Amino acid sequence: KIKKENKMTTYLNEQRLKTFEKELDLILNPRIRKFAEEAIKTFPDYFFEIGASSTAKYHPAYALGFGGLVRHTQAAIKIAAELFKIESYNFTDDEKDLIIAALICHDAWKHGTDFAKFTVDTHPIIAGNQLAKNEDLKKLLSEKEFEFLIGCVEHHMGAFVQSYKTGEEVLERPRNKYEDFVHLADYLASRKFLEVKFV
Repeated sequence: KIKKENKMTTYLNEQRLKTFEKELDLILNPRIRKFAEEAIKTFPDYFFEIGASSTAKYHPAYALGFGGLVRHTQAAIKIAAELFKIESYNFTDDEKDLIIAALICHDAWKHGTDFAKFTVDTHPIIAGNQLAKNEDLKKLLSEKEFEFLIGCVEHHMGAFVQSYKTGEEVLERPRNKYEDFVHLADYLASRKFLEVKFV
């Protein structure tokens, strides 16, 4: 099932979807689920292997080491699913589905398109661009739904918009409650004092 190529494992579509089986099952709308499934098939192979933090400074133990970025992504979705239960958010089912799909995609190109050694500052924009240039993916959602999802992906860093190296602002802050919510789930999933069990 797995092919070795240039020291990087090539993950087949069946394996990719199996990895996110529980998260995909949270998506009720079949069109949005189909989008998420097809998006996962486009993720770079390194996404399924690297840790969530290239320096091990900013994420809890479960998100480090082999497969850490996948576990971080799964944790962010677990947190989102719990926060959905708070009535004050009052999201529609489709909004919840799009948020889950956005969280699945948010860090997919964290090390860029060429597998940089460290996290790429503009990885939210890169992820948005990679999804947006895929016409087959865009056809699966309405224009409004697609813009909603891309907005959540591109603005998931919240107020952390500066370049690690230069301090220059290279990203935009969230513009609405949906993008804020995605940032919150991602942020909580990166806190070292919060440990998530995977069963």
